[in-house]
Amino acid sequence: MGIIGTIVIGFIVGLVAKFLMPGRDPGGFIITILLGIAGSVVGGWLGLQFGIVPETGFGRFVLGVIGAIVLLIIYRIVVGRSSAA
Repeated sequence: MGIIGTIVIGFIVGLVAKFLMPGRDPGGFIITILLGIAGSVVGGWLGLQFGIVPETGFGRFVLGVIGAIVLLIIYRIVVGRSSAA
């Protein structure tokens, strides 16, 4: 699928992660989507490295959503602390 496919799927994963994790994000919608793309890439890559999921399919999508949610949580913690200081 290549890089364009990864970005498109990452965008969708970012939307799903935002839906599953509502609330105000310090960076707004665009940062949330970019974190979704990054989470999708990282989650999919880790799944392949550990042999959890095949290269494509629903399992990789789920791992991408989990990766995006983890990145969103980390982002909220890091940015929340720096803005409170």
